[in-house]
Amino acid sequence: MHISKFRISSAATGQVRIVAQKAGLTPNLVCRMAMLTSFEAGPVPGTSPEVQDGQEFNAYTLFGDFQPIFLDMLRFVEFGSEPVDVEDSVLLDRLRLHIDRGIRQLSVRIKSPADAAELLAGSI
Repeated sequence: MHISKFRISSAATGQVRIVAQKAGLTPNLVCRMAMLTSFEAGPVPGTSPEVQDGQEFNAYTLFGDFQPIFLDMLRFVEFGSEPVDVEDSVLLDRLRLHIDRGIRQLSVRIKSPADAAELLAGSI
């Protein structure tokens, strides 16, 4: 699967802006951190939120050269190590859910650039 554009929910968009401002990071880096934070917590339950009004990212801006790695991690977290045939739309929905959950987690943990640095260093 290859993604060219990716839209997050409007709720996540607002939280990404707030966390990005507090952390002194760009929204795409905050979304990457949110994905990884959520991946650590395991599979995410639920259905994907409405994304019509959310921020849209160019996939390269969001993932960089690491798009295949992020998508493989998503598959592993959601479906385990066994190969599973899943539709691209389902994977994108799961990814949105991970960003939503991860940004909620980050909004509690990051209050300053120092908090972001500590999180990236694995201290918090």
